[in-house]
Amino acid sequence: MANGPQKRVLAIHDISCVGKCSLTVALPIISAAGLEVPSLPTAVLSTHTGGFTGFTYRDLTEDMIPILEHWKSLGLQFDAIYTGFLGSFEQIDIVCKIIDEVGKNAKVFVDPVMGDAGKLYSVFPDNFPEGMKRLAHKADVLLPNMSEAAFLLGEEYRPGPYTEEYIESLLKRLSGLGPRKVVLTGVFFDDKKLGAACYDADTGKVSFTMAEKIPEYFHGTGDVFSSAIVSAVMNGLPLDRAVEIAVDFTHGSIMRTYRAGTDLRYGVNFEEGIPRFLKQLGL
Repeated sequence: MANGPQKRVLAIHDISCVGKCSLTVALPIISAAGLEVPSLPTAVLSTHTGGFTGFTYRDLTEDMIPILEHWKSLGLQFDAIYTGFLGSFEQIDIVCKIIDEVGKNAKVFVDPVMGDAGKLYSVFPDNFPEGMKRLAHKADVLLPNMSEAAFLLGEEYRPGPYTEEYIESLLKRLSGLGPRKVVLTGVFFDDKKLGAACYDADTGKVSFTMAEKIPEYFHGTGDVFSSAIVSAVMNGLPLDRAVEIAVDFTHGSIMRTYRAGTDLRYGVNFEEGIPRFLKQLGL
């Protein structure tokens, strides 16, 4: 275990009470990695929105600034800030303010949750990527999927398979928006493997990590993956190693769920993979 004070990672996500994603994924994974995870919920939903109907949704935007003001009165600062689903331009503005005021020396991880398979999620207006680009500018580590990469760059989404040259070009152009490190998910070069690519602008290194592709859509895997990246980087591992560990952890979670025949709406079984994950982190 690391010596010195425990690091604080502020997680800014919604809470879906059922269906493992966002805060109910980030809290257990990052906490297991020995990091403190103060949280700022952006909304509370009875379930996530993928595959469920009739879910409840309570927007918590009006609570966010009073929470920030209380934290400032306590003199709080965070070692890292990790953002996920943000439901409006107003929430993006508030998160930018949070980074400026209680994250002056924080490492900022931005998962620019906006859509998948080339389509924006239905809750977002067409110009939402412009707002998310402002937040991406503040990121140290940006974590988009292939659709979100296209939205941020104002480009047409390409469904793949891809070439290494195209992925490398995307990574470098995304870094041009501000973040020194970029991790791109949903990368594949054939029908057999799926994985992630990462770019570190400080070293110029691009690397790819792939795993066997499973022919289903699994909810919450992006949150599992990003939470694993945050855990690894905040425990001092280099980005390319963090991506290897995150791909392995996410793939293992998918395989357990697939083999068990679980209803996929309820998320993946990441919990049973935590002991192996912690060993890979060296904890």
